[in-house]
Amino acid sequence: MLAASSLSPLSPSAGPLSRPAPAPLRVGLLGVGTVGSGTARVLARNRALIRDRSGRDIALCMAAARNLARARPLLGPEVELVDDAQRLVRHPQIDVVVEAIGGCDAARTLVLDAIAHGKHVVTANKALLALHGDEVFAAARARGVMVAFEGAVAVSIPIVKALREGLAGNRVEWLAGIVNGTSNFILSAMRERGWTFEAALREAQRLGYAEADPRFDVDGIDAGHKLALLASMAFGMPLRFGAVAIEGIGALQPADFRHAQALGHRIKLLAVARRQRDGIELRVRPALLPAGSVLANVDGAMNGIVVKSDAAGLTGYIGAGAGAEETASAVIADLVDVARRAGSGPASQVPALAFHADALRPWPLVPADAHVTRHYLRIPVQAGAGVLGELLDALAGSGLVVQTHHDAHPEAQDDSPGGAGGREIVLLTQAAPLHAACQALDALRALRCVRAAPVRLAVEDLA
Repeated sequence: MLAASSLSPLSPSAGPLSRPAPAPLRVGLLGVGTVGSGTARVLARNRALIRDRSGRDIALCMAAARNLARARPLLGPEVELVDDAQRLVRHPQIDVVVEAIGGCDAARTLVLDAIAHGKHVVTANKALLALHGDEVFAAARARGVMVAFEGAVAVSIPIVKALREGLAGNRVEWLAGIVNGTSNFILSAMRERGWTFEAALREAQRLGYAEADPRFDVDGIDAGHKLALLASMAFGMPLRFGAVAIEGIGALQPADFRHAQALGHRIKLLAVARRQRDGIELRVRPALLPAGSVLANVDGAMNGIVVKSDAAGLTGYIGAGAGAEETASAVIADLVDVARRAGSGPASQVPALAFHADALRPWPLVPADAHVTRHYLRIPVQAGAGVLGELLDALAGSGLVVQTHHDAHPEAQDDSPGGAGGREIVLLTQAAPLHAACQALDALRALRCVRAAPVRLAVEDLA
């Protein structure tokens, strides 16, 4: 049973005209790992400050963990620790459940159970919401409770609040972001140190930025989950993770970073949602960005997001993309929102996806092969005269117009596919749909002067 002391707000002495202190918001925590322990630590350290901002005490009363011996030192003595998560989500004295266990199956079951029992939910679980968010948010609306998820999208960056509230009067044209700190750390190391992907990944794992199985991060899936949430809030559409075109970073070579730099660009794993006349584009892929742009200079494990809207114009947000207390910052901001709004009724609550449910529209989605960007092509070729002309003719036949080219020096090719000492020609094209670029790659492979498979990357200008 919850200890009575855990339910007592910390409040200053009441004066003769003081109102009674409001009841504390009683929090149950699912999971005492990185996010859960960070949340408990910041809640305890900044309890008085948080109370002053929320208007009531926010008290962590109960936590559920599989390993009680490991979890106990991470929590204060006033927190009741249990190994039965279902007991926590159904406890009559818990007001809000913080889900910090990750994954989808168990988290979905527990979150829906908590909602059914009238609990508000705070989560940083982007996979859960990207895959099951429509179900979770519908259940919360029916029960009259809140589901808050600031920590699910960009860790310390308050982009959810910006899209739902700060930009509520704007028509969003596009947004683009670096939203996976692991991949950004790897790409930064490859550019700065000339490392291979494998070497940069090993360093990310050694430092704790990458998991032992890093596929969700480096294959772009994590960023795709986050883009689905961002696009829904930006454009007022249901969650559509399955429609996001996703490419990972595992095929990038050190040569691509050298060539990008020579052409005045940097390579980032970029999540883009863009409104077009015929629908919405959703994509996550490694792309070249102009070296002077804001996002090109977001390095290490940092995240960055830029939003273009009609009234506010360009707005940008940069912050930590990983970390226990960095994520806790977002989780506690959500708890403060719940503390302020709980009991106010659905009409006074900010819609989870920025738009009221009956205003969400199933916007048409632009097929991935119709996405229009400029293109970077790295083409390993045989030495000899007239090669560039052959390449340009092949590209013109596919509808690609070359804007600029860079002829790499032979001594810079030792790590490139096709063998040491070969020549590479790098081209930047004018804007064209992806299907035209793929057709051009097929035409290039058929040329006798091309000695290995060409490489294509998008060039995102964002203007």
